[in-house]
Amino acid sequence: MRKDIHPDYQPACFVDVSSGKKFLTYSTVKSKQKETIDGVEYNVLVRDITMDSHPAYTGEKRFVDTAGRVEKFQTKFRRRR
Repeated sequence: MRKDIHPDYQPACFVDVSSGKKFLTYSTVKSKQKETIDGVEYNVLVRDITMDSHPAYTGEKRFVDTAGRVEKFQTKFRRRR
């Protein structure tokens, strides 16, 4: 592997906005905001959606209104005589 071409791999703390839960991991992403946890300095990265709040992980179902989409499609591509 060549030297000095890869980004630095450093501790990162991802914070979920809705739940406030913190995920400690490593990442190449840097942040100006830092936090020290158990003597280790982490880059803090605030996220809107994580596995704690994403519907695919939580099992929460969301209703999508398709009636408006179907009507829009039909009016756009209907045959004109």
